[in-house]
Amino acid sequence: MKAPEFEIDDPDVNVSSLIDMVFLLLSYFIATASLMKSEADLGIRLPGMLAQAQTVDMADEQVIEIRETGRVVLNGLEYDSPDSAELPQLVQVLVRYRLASQAAKAEPMITLQPDDKTRHQRVVDVMNACARAGIKNVTFAAGGD
Repeated sequence: MKAPEFEIDDPDVNVSSLIDMVFLLLSYFIATASLMKSEADLGIRLPGMLAQAQTVDMADEQVIEIRETGRVVLNGLEYDSPDSAELPQLVQVLVRYRLASQAAKAEPMITLQPDDKTRHQRVVDVMNACARAGIKNVTFAAGGD
């Protein structure tokens, strides 16, 4: 005997109520969502260099004397010890000089004036200090003492 075959009906899915529910949820979220303000210019001014109200008389150049003993003298003041190759005090002064020159819209200039018997390494140390301070215009004096 043969088993009876059952017909399987494909169930119909009614999507119209699903579409209605999606539109209701969409309209709900649109209505309740708060609008976010887009980023805009907040009018904040960052600190920067200000133009000076009065002109400041700056020396055209600074003369660094390098003595035979290795002492480095700028504007009559001695900086660092003769054994210091890094010259941190001189670098600090030269950085301030460069910043002041830039604020006055002038080119910072350094003239090196080594003694005749000064070691060449000490002159190189001073030139490296000028480079670390960001001063590129370095010249030598015509004659030593």
